[in-house]
Amino acid sequence: MTDYGHDLRFGTFITPQARRPDAVVALAQLTERAGLDLATFQDHPYQPAFLDTWTLLSWVAAQTRTLRVAPNVANLPLRTPAVLARSAASLDLLSGGRVELGLGAGAFWDGVAAMGGPRRTPGEAVDALGEAIDVIRAIWDTGERGGVRVEGEHYHVRGAKRGPEPAHDIGIWLGAYKPRMLRLTGRKADGWLPSLSYLDLADVPESNRTIDDAAEAAGRSPREIRRLLNIGGAFGDSGAGFLQGSPEEWVEGLLALVLEHGFSTFLLAGDDPRAIQTFGEEVAPALREAVARERARAGTSTGPARGRDALAQRADGIDYDAIPAELAARAVEPGDRAYAAVRSTYVHRGSPGLVLRPTDAREAREALVYAREQDVALAVRSGGHGVSGRSTNDGGIVIDLGALNGVEVLDPATGRVRLGPGARWGEVARALAPHGLGMSSGDYGDVGVGGLATTGGIGFLARRHGLTIDHVVAADVVLADGRLVRADAEQRPDLLGALRGAGGNFGIVTALELEAYPVGDVVFSTMTFDAAATGELLERWGEALERAPRELTSFLTLAGRRERQTAHLYSVYAGADTDAAVAALTPLLEIGPVLGQQAQLVPYPAIVAPQGGRHVGAGTAIVRSALLDHLTPEASRALGGLAQTGLAPLIQIRSVGGAVNDVPADATAYAHRTQRFSVNAVGLSAPEIDERWDTDVRPLARGLYLSFETDPRPERLRDAFPGPTLERLRALKAEYDPDGVFDRNFPIPPATDGAADWARRLAG
Repeated sequence: MTDYGHDLRFGTFITPQARRPDAVVALAQLTERAGLDLATFQDHPYQPAFLDTWTLLSWVAAQTRTLRVAPNVANLPLRTPAVLARSAASLDLLSGGRVELGLGAGAFWDGVAAMGGPRRTPGEAVDALGEAIDVIRAIWDTGERGGVRVEGEHYHVRGAKRGPEPAHDIGIWLGAYKPRMLRLTGRKADGWLPSLSYLDLADVPESNRTIDDAAEAAGRSPREIRRLLNIGGAFGDSGAGFLQGSPEEWVEGLLALVLEHGFSTFLLAGDDPRAIQTFGEEVAPALREAVARERARAGTSTGPARGRDALAQRADGIDYDAIPAELAARAVEPGDRAYAAVRSTYVHRGSPGLVLRPTDAREAREALVYAREQDVALAVRSGGHGVSGRSTNDGGIVIDLGALNGVEVLDPATGRVRLGPGARWGEVARALAPHGLGMSSGDYGDVGVGGLATTGGIGFLARRHGLTIDHVVAADVVLADGRLVRADAEQRPDLLGALRGAGGNFGIVTALELEAYPVGDVVFSTMTFDAAATGELLERWGEALERAPRELTSFLTLAGRRERQTAHLYSVYAGADTDAAVAALTPLLEIGPVLGQQAQLVPYPAIVAPQGGRHVGAGTAIVRSALLDHLTPEASRALGGLAQTGLAPLIQIRSVGGAVNDVPADATAYAHRTQRFSVNAVGLSAPEIDERWDTDVRPLARGLYLSFETDPRPERLRDAFPGPTLERLRALKAEYDPDGVFDRNFPIPPATDGAADWARRLAG
């Protein structure tokens, strides 16, 4: 008996005949309507009677909504693996993760050669297929740095750029029968895809053993390889033979293939619409019930499979066997193929022992309850763009909210929108634009909603419309004790106020509601200046901004060698009145020698476009933050002097004030409502930049902006939350998180007798 415990899948194997392309597509659409999971098509590019398979896959994916598509199997000798990898990833992205990849070593060599392809011996074909899998996986692996390099006998890839990354982990299935191909399947593939018509069922146990032995020798679990089967048959009177009778007899026959031979995916070959409908509506659901019943009776394991090498990388302090079932299938551990994509943030390269990826609020709650029972650190991540690295860790658990990425316009008239924390602000801008709405949200489209909307949100529209948190009106939260609650003006308004500026301390936010505002075209300006006289340039820019209308928000970045500083100025006029924009921007040209300038009227989403970037941990950031009421001569000289030292290769100053300062200091946890400039400096050495920063800059500051501060010293807490704000937050911490479960983001000690000990524990 061999049952690998995979979930059951069902599909079709349709002939891609060119004479009736409409009929081919109709059969694929029927496959979806019948409740089947995937449609597959053979791939014979040298056969003019057939449609080109990849074109057909693309067309079918566009004509369906849930159906997965796959070649069965792709003719590798006529499809270069690097290009095939990009084709598959592209279609996967376009279809929302609905592509799988069946591969064959090649056959019908006369036809292949006639098309200009290679003629290979059986041994060469297997070797070439193994090399091709390496190329394909490397192209998809954007978590690794550098170009793809594979030096094989048949395929040579020398520095090809990686990507795009598929929308999901595309399975590679091999059509294999002989021992060498079966061993390759065990070593490198995700699935074995033979056809029943070419198999003797008596040989299947030995084929499975060959695959399993090769998998174990490669450090894999045999359960990592799905067993798929192309089947044929007909529905008719009972007693006609194997897969030749009633739906009930089909279920009985296929049940044996699942329980005795480990097959879990069945693809019905043929173009009979009635057979497809019966297979989907009668056989598939009945077989699922029968298999579930038998597995429950036998105690068959159905969780994710991991090999020996992956198990060896598991972290101490985590009970991996206790991961809740609803989370286990998407959980990622060290050694998993998806690990590189989820281990790190934008800046910091983490090494968590487990990444949980809930898909809704209920699963987020389950993730938290489970994580609290483990003896490791906990981090919560939304978009992963933060510079501090607090949303990953080493050896602990990360709850990754990336799948909670919905963007819903609830009421276009009032601007009420509902956002998932895992969405990115470029996606939000793009979704709001058709309704004439927008939301100020930093200066980069890949920033995650959750982190920014619970910390501050100094964006390109800040002086006109305020911070992002100023427009948050409700939140759904998983509290430290596992309760799912709502915070708004009527329910827990105190918690809502804390979430608006100190959200990382109070729970896992699973959804936010904001009131967006009318935003159409804006004027986006870039200017570049020679900043040799850095202090004078900063002082003049600061004075110009304080005189400017609040429609103008401007960010200035100092970069370059210490002996040749350059200032890059990015400014947005929040409106489409180009005459007014020119009048507001013109004074900025007087702050220093102009090296270049341009301005254009653009839709707001164009300046915060989503990049779709993957966070791979570019390096450890040392960032220091300061909020200033004014760019006084003293402050300008201090920042200019720091730039000249070379200790901070990048210094950015963002203008605030305007609408930001219209909000009372006690309305949110962000109490900094008099300051007009936010400064952040990226340093090379913490001791060196701190010596200069603490002496020259921090004494002039009045607070800091949490998102751009990585200094762990405890006094930074009062800089972030001054005076009464901190005391109010400590009282709320005692109510909502007295045990300090959420202790990663400038942890606030609860107002209890044990608060001092708790704070010392965190500091230590």
